[in-house]
Amino acid sequence: MRIMFAAGGTGGHINPALACAQEIRSRFPDAEILFVGTKDKMEATLVPKAGFDFRTIDITGFQRSFAPSDIIYNLRTLKKLLFVTGQCKKIIEEFSPDVAVGFGGYVSGPVIRTAHKCSVKTAIHEQNAFPGKTNIALSKYVDSVMLTAGEAEKFLKCSEKPFVTGLPVREEILSAEKETARKKLGFPSDKTVVLSTGGSLGAEALNKVMCDVIKEFSSDDIIFVHGYGANGKWVPEKLKENSVDIDNNKNLFVSEYIYDMASYMAAADMVISRAGASSLAEIQALGKASYLIPYPYAAENHQYHNAMALVNKEAAMVCEQKDLTSEKVAQVIRDLRNNPVKYKKMGENARAMAKTDAKRRISDIILSLVP
Repeated sequence: MRIMFAAGGTGGHINPALACAQEIRSRFPDAEILFVGTKDKMEATLVPKAGFDFRTIDITGFQRSFAPSDIIYNLRTLKKLLFVTGQCKKIIEEFSPDVAVGFGGYVSGPVIRTAHKCSVKTAIHEQNAFPGKTNIALSKYVDSVMLTAGEAEKFLKCSEKPFVTGLPVREEILSAEKETARKKLGFPSDKTVVLSTGGSLGAEALNKVMCDVIKEFSSDDIIFVHGYGANGKWVPEKLKENSVDIDNNKNLFVSEYIYDMASYMAAADMVISRAGASSLAEIQALGKASYLIPYPYAAENHQYHNAMALVNKEAAMVCEQKDLTSEKVAQVIRDLRNNPVKYKKMGENARAMAKTDAKRRISDIILSLVP
């Protein structure tokens, strides 16, 4: 059995593909698995580290502005497109896959398109409620289309009914439990816990708002956990300027990166975050109420569509970044404290949307395509 995965650019594309590859290998240790990506993005590190063979193609995505530097960049991308099909064909002929699977992003496009032309069975997985351009184009002719959210189907032109599989979630998230996590972290069971994060890089708008919110509630008995990200190193100093004692406040945990996210999210009553597909899958798996601030510059504004998939099921609240204020966040936190049953129900609605066996579902579909 030979299976080829195309995934690259961001962890949101790569990690779900790795999770499914690991699932297939656990079932079929002799399966030959190859990843195709680029030499200078995250996949070049993550894939070999996970123990899978890795080949590269020379491809980049298109920039979405008309700035002179972006026009030059896009012209170079067009030039690369002239040669990338030949690179993909060479890899496919040498590896001879039974199935080729794309997990979105510009790497998937030429790999899956070429595999289809070479009469290889093909499949794609779309993580977002509003599909990316690559998967919209590929959906017309691949053998199987898999979706994280059913809302994406209306934007695609599938030859067959797509499968709603969900998105793989890390095992430590799936096994986390609220009271156990609180004991581990030393959080009392009767306190309100608010987790806020803008991801590994951080979100400046969220950081600014949370500095004011944390100051406002500094005398209250609420535990705040805030991850400010690599671009928010100014946050601790700003909190000190706001007269917040970040070193001796037993109710405040502020750090650049939240390493034990499984425990902190499990312990939380409310999660305030962006609306990337992976983050939402974790929020759903743990059944957490959430206040979502979609990243406004994401392709096709897909984070807003991701958030609305939860909002429409009364499983989250959303605030666009242009409308975000510290008073709005503070009001949500006051409401959380005064109406815990309301937010518990919101979390239950989120949990009802979770597909905690996504890894198995996706792997089953991939394996069904093997001749």
